[in-house]
Amino acid sequence: MNILLPLDCANEEEAKLVELANVKSWAQIKVEDGKLENIKFAEQKEDFSDFSECIVVTNDNEYVWPFMEKSMMVLVAHTQRYIEDIVEAFIFKELHDLAY
Repeated sequence: MNILLPLDCANEEEAKLVELANVKSWAQIKVEDGKLENIKFAEQKEDFSDFSECIVVTNDNEYVWPFMEKSMMVLVAHTQRYIEDIVEAFIFKELHDLAY
Protein backbone atom coordinates (compact mmCIF):
# COMPACT_ATOMS: atom_id res chain seq x y z
CA MET A 1 0.00 0.00 0.00
CA ASN A 2 1.25 3.47 -0.88
CA ILE A 3 0.76 5.93 1.98
CA LEU A 4 1.09 9.70 1.67
CA LEU A 5 2.63 11.69 4.54
CA PRO A 6 2.73 15.50 4.93
CA LEU A 7 6.12 16.31 6.49
CA ASP A 8 8.25 19.21 7.69
CA CYS A 9 11.35 18.16 5.69
CA ALA A 10 12.66 15.55 3.25
CA ASN A 11 15.02 13.79 5.66
CA GLU A 12 14.02 10.20 6.41
CA GLU A 13 15.45 10.23 9.93
CA GLU A 14 14.33 13.71 11.03
CA ALA A 15 11.08 14.33 9.15
CA LYS A 16 8.00 14.84 11.31
CA LEU A 17 4.34 14.61 10.38
CA VAL A 18 2.76 18.07 10.24
CA GLU A 19 -0.64 19.61 9.61
CA LEU A 20 -1.57 19.96 5.95
CA ALA A 21 -1.30 23.76 6.18
CA ASN A 22 2.37 23.46 7.21
CA VAL A 23 3.69 20.91 4.69
CA LYS A 24 7.22 21.51 3.39
CA SER A 25 7.72 18.06 1.85
CA TRP A 26 5.63 15.02 1.02
CA ALA A 27 6.65 11.40 1.45
CA GLN A 28 5.11 8.40 -0.22
CA ILE A 29 5.91 5.24 1.68
CA LYS A 30 5.23 1.76 0.41
CA VAL A 31 4.30 -0.81 3.05
CA GLU A 32 4.00 -4.43 1.90
CA ASP A 33 3.84 -7.66 3.90
CA GLY A 34 4.26 -5.86 7.20
CA LYS A 35 7.42 -3.95 6.33
CA LEU A 36 8.54 -0.67 4.81
CA GLU A 37 9.55 -1.28 1.19
CA ASN A 38 10.33 2.19 -0.12
CA ILE A 39 10.25 5.91 0.70
CA LYS A 40 10.03 8.66 -1.92
CA PHE A 41 10.08 12.39 -1.22
CA ALA A 42 8.62 15.24 -3.30
CA GLU A 43 7.83 18.92 -2.89
CA GLN A 44 4.30 18.47 -4.25
CA LYS A 45 2.00 15.51 -3.65
CA GLU A 46 1.18 15.45 -7.36
CA ASP A 47 4.83 14.66 -8.20
CA PHE A 48 4.48 10.96 -7.29
CA SER A 49 3.88 8.65 -10.24
CA ASP A 50 2.22 5.93 -8.14
CA PHE A 51 -1.25 6.47 -6.70
CA SER A 52 -1.42 6.79 -2.91
CA GLU A 53 -4.22 4.72 -1.40
CA CYS A 54 -4.01 6.37 2.01
CA ILE A 55 -2.97 9.61 3.70
CA VAL A 56 -1.97 9.98 7.35
CA VAL A 57 -2.79 13.28 9.07
CA THR A 58 -2.07 14.65 12.54
CA ASN A 59 -5.61 15.24 13.77
CA ASP A 60 -9.32 14.84 13.02
CA ASN A 61 -9.74 18.53 12.14
CA GLU A 62 -7.64 18.49 8.97
CA TYR A 63 -9.34 19.40 5.69
CA VAL A 64 -9.11 16.04 3.91
CA TRP A 65 -12.05 16.26 1.52
CA PRO A 66 -9.80 16.49 -1.61
CA PHE A 67 -8.19 13.17 -0.62
CA MET A 68 -11.53 11.53 0.13
CA GLU A 69 -12.78 12.60 -3.31
CA LYS A 70 -9.93 10.52 -4.75
CA SER A 71 -11.17 7.53 -2.68
CA MET A 72 -8.14 7.67 -0.43
CA MET A 73 -8.37 6.22 3.06
CA VAL A 74 -7.63 8.83 5.74
CA LEU A 75 -5.89 7.72 8.93
CA VAL A 76 -4.99 9.85 11.93
CA ALA A 77 -1.73 9.61 13.87
CA HIS A 78 -2.60 11.36 17.12
CA THR A 79 0.75 10.70 18.79
CA GLN A 80 3.09 9.33 16.12
CA ARG A 81 5.19 11.94 14.29
CA TYR A 82 8.26 10.23 12.80
CA ILE A 83 8.13 8.01 9.70
CA GLU A 84 9.37 4.93 11.56
CA ASP A 85 6.69 5.35 14.25
CA ILE A 86 3.94 5.88 11.67
CA VAL A 87 4.95 2.75 9.74
CA GLU A 88 4.98 0.71 12.95
CA ALA A 89 1.58 2.07 13.97
CA PHE A 90 0.18 1.30 10.50
CA ILE A 91 1.46 -2.27 10.57
CA PHE A 92 0.02 -2.88 14.05
CA LYS A 93 -3.24 -1.07 13.18
CA GLU A 94 -2.68 1.63 15.81
CA LEU A 95 -3.62 4.54 13.54
CA HIS A 96 -7.17 5.83 13.92
CA ASP A 97 -9.93 6.30 11.38
CA LEU A 98 -10.99 9.88 10.83
CA ALA A 99 -13.65 10.96 13.34
CA TYR A 100 -16.34 12.99 11.60
